[in-house]
Amino acid sequence: MSRKTLLGRLTLSIGALTFLPGAALAQDSAVAVLKRASAAMGAPNTIRYAGEGTGWTFGQAYMPTMPWPKIDIQSQARTINYATGSMREEIAFSRGEPRGGGGYPLSGQQRNDQYVSGDFAWNMVAVAPVPGARFVTDRTHQLWITPHGVINAALRNNATVQWVTKDGGSLAAVSFTQPGRFAATAFVNDDYLVERVESRLPDPVLGEVSAVAVYSNYRDFGGVKFPGRIQLWQGGHPTLDLAVKEVQPNAPADIQVPDPVRSAQDRITTDKVADGVWYVAGGSHHSVAIEMQDHIVLVEAPLNDARTVPVFEAVRKLVPGKPIRYVIATHHHFDHSGGVRAAAGEGATIIMRSDAKAYFDRALATQAKIAPDRLTTSGRKGAVRGVGDKTVLSDGARTIELYRIGDSVHTDTYLMVWLPKERLLIEADAYTPIPPNAKPPATPNANNVNLIENIERLKLPVDRILPIHGRVVPIADLYTTAGRTPPK
Repeated sequence: MSRKTLLGRLTLSIGALTFLPGAALAQDSAVAVLKRASAAMGAPNTIRYAGEGTGWTFGQAYMPTMPWPKIDIQSQARTINYATGSMREEIAFSRGEPRGGGGYPLSGQQRNDQYVSGDFAWNMVAVAPVPGARFVTDRTHQLWITPHGVINAALRNNATVQWVTKDGGSLAAVSFTQPGRFAATAFVNDDYLVERVESRLPDPVLGEVSAVAVYSNYRDFGGVKFPGRIQLWQGGHPTLDLAVKEVQPNAPADIQVPDPVRSAQDRITTDKVADGVWYVAGGSHHSVAIEMQDHIVLVEAPLNDARTVPVFEAVRKLVPGKPIRYVIATHHHFDHSGGVRAAAGEGATIIMRSDAKAYFDRALATQAKIAPDRLTTSGRKGAVRGVGDKTVLSDGARTIELYRIGDSVHTDTYLMVWLPKERLLIEADAYTPIPPNAKPPATPNANNVNLIENIERLKLPVDRILPIHGRVVPIADLYTTAGRTPPK
């Protein structure tokens, strides 16, 4: 059976199922169904499970409508504490295909150590915790849609129940909403095992996104039943197919929020790099503000409302009285376009590659109901302007040129921004400066080389690069990192 056929069969909506109020399970309330399921599956306070398989990186497709890029998972282990709402994920993986984003090396294995606990999320990088508030919603959702997690979440969130038939068997469809986080329906079969969870959660780009989890091949592990196979989809495409190899009920799971994570605050810094041009940094993803005669152009609205709204406020203080009329999105990947809804809610027109326009027209038209965002509460309709291989914005005094970055393995909706008078180039992900005095990689990064090729193809006399990640550097740094001779 093809993956497309399997996906079509597995992603049946609730409306496609047959509701039977008189079915055998109909004598039970939602609470009764959940308690029976808890008894049948076991009720561990904590659990650790591990496996291997295939993943796909949500929000990082090469083109907006394509499936998420594939990764090969050599190992994935999750440790969950249901009492504290905490989870640790340890994963080792490599790229399964060359095209697409995700911030992963183009070759070799990467290891991530990721956490969520209550309202906090973070990653461990070496021995230091790095706050990641933008991951809270997704990781919280992942924790509570696990087979035992969804029972716990439904019990505390006033679940309701309906009964359906599927493939000749009865299913109890138990629905609930965890306020501000997600809405879900767990399907419990005749053996009182959770075999499927359909959910919907907030998303900075899409407003809201649908997800499906399918659990099969249950086995008993010391009195606790757990699936041998976990399949996940999000946004209509697969995100995980995991063969579970090991399950430890009630494993040690004392996950504490580090003090630097608990006290972390987002920072906005503004550095003037030329007359009327500011580098707006302070976080993992930056922006650039460009003053025109009667308005502001902002390059990049990244991450989410929590980042983009303060960026707007900071830029308005820099140039009082001039509206931010345009926001240029360098590409469609969700970490770089996560603030476009907020920008649209502030009244800005989004400029991006025409290949991504239809996708973002639909995204901006979606209402965020579970956790209303800036666009939804503003009542505005987002406006997207698609551009081609070259576009010029000019007010007679300043010129901004937008060029497509061609032949990149990262994305095909790539834009870089060129300020000819100031000889400044703004780009994202094509080049992130390495630490000062660090040794260049033995094998040049293909994205760095591709950026050089595009600069040379267009004959752009660049003095400095303003990267969306990292720091402002002279053009020579890019050439040195890529093992090339800098231009004279």
